[in-house]
Amino acid sequence: MSTVVSQVQKTRRLAAADLASVIAIDAALSGRTRRAYFERRVAAAKRDAERHVQLGIDHDGTLAGFMLGRLIEGEFGRTEPELRLEAFGVKPALQHRGIGVTLARAFEAEAAKRGVQMIRTTALWREHELLRFLDHAGYGLGGAHVLDCSLATAELGSAREQPVEPARAPADANDYGTPRGPQYETLARDTVEVGMLADKDIDGIARIDRRHTHRDRRGYLCRTLAEALADSAVRVSLVARVDGAVAGFVMARVDYGDFGRAEPVAVIDTLGVDPLQAHHGVGRALLSQLFANLSALGIERVETVVASGALELLGFFHAAGFRPSERLSFLKRL
Repeated sequence: MSTVVSQVQKTRRLAAADLASVIAIDAALSGRTRRAYFERRVAAAKRDAERHVQLGIDHDGTLAGFMLGRLIEGEFGRTEPELRLEAFGVKPALQHRGIGVTLARAFEAEAAKRGVQMIRTTALWREHELLRFLDHAGYGLGGAHVLDCSLATAELGSAREQPVEPARAPADANDYGTPRGPQYETLARDTVEVGMLADKDIDGIARIDRRHTHRDRRGYLCRTLAEALADSAVRVSLVARVDGAVAGFVMARVDYGDFGRAEPVAVIDTLGVDPLQAHHGVGRALLSQLFANLSALGIERVETVVASGALELLGFFHAAGFRPSERLSFLKRL
């Protein structure tokens, strides 16, 4: 007499009660616990459900895998919404049974419901199992450049930073006590007033964005600003002002676990400078202050993603010390 074992798989939205199971699955895969990271992801989805896709799959009544994503709407000039796949895992004992494929299809269906035509993600070139999965799921190289900068070797924000000719009177740099250059010469972050980004800066940010895109994206910017202020382990986003007006901004976050990262890393999501203030050192001042603050917080690396055609932005980041990352960008068109 034979026994038939039921193997029912069902995809659904993750609930708060699934948090412990998600953490356990991830820990079994990575060998470490990233509780704080997943707690922030769940909290972010609770604050803004429309920008997050968080799915799970049950196998015989228990959670067997998960997939977390976030909508990106306009970072670095994107004009169409995309879905960023940020975290994914299947219980080791249940792998190679089609669970990941089923979960990925549900993730894509949810993206299509929201009018999204592209899903993006990144992965280290050494993550061979993940690369095979992405290949099997229909992902290809995304064309974007993943850049990173080691703060240990960066000139900006360190005692090695070279002084600049001040274009304006020095202002409070809010530099967390980072040493100045020799003989207190003027550094990039001393030439512009740089401080922590706040809700009150939204009008200035929207003005800068409008001058770049010729569109009113205030709704998107309000959501992005709210996320920058609430969805990072540490608040690191900055704003630059000239004569009291917002002249530039950088929206960044410190995350402990995004895309499976093992170490804390700062991610720059958006950087903007008022075209009327271009070539006046505003962008360099923002990065100088950001690097100084991150170094004081013990963060070792900064990462960003830039579209392949954004040559001026690529040149700016290269001049600041960014180089090609060991991470690759992947894209799936729906």
